[in-house]
Amino acid sequence: MAKVKVKAKDLRELSDEQLQFSLKETQESLFKLRFQSSSEKLDSPSNLRRLRREIARIKTIEHERLLSRGPLEVQP
Repeated sequence: MAKVKVKAKDLRELSDEQLQFSLKETQESLFKLRFQSSSEKLDSPSNLRRLRREIARIKTIEHERLLSRGPLEVQP
């Protein structure tokens, strides 16, 4: 589980679908790691922090893309 830190620059190059897949995969990894941390000692507890930050990066990029598309039109 020794993944390399994903940079925001690399994430911005991904398509929306790839970004969604990456988010889901990272969230699953975090869930498994949290489950493992409650049942046994982790080899590297810093991975929890790394995964949380990676999820935050992905969500930030998704939000930036949403804002760049312009305001959503609300129909009455």
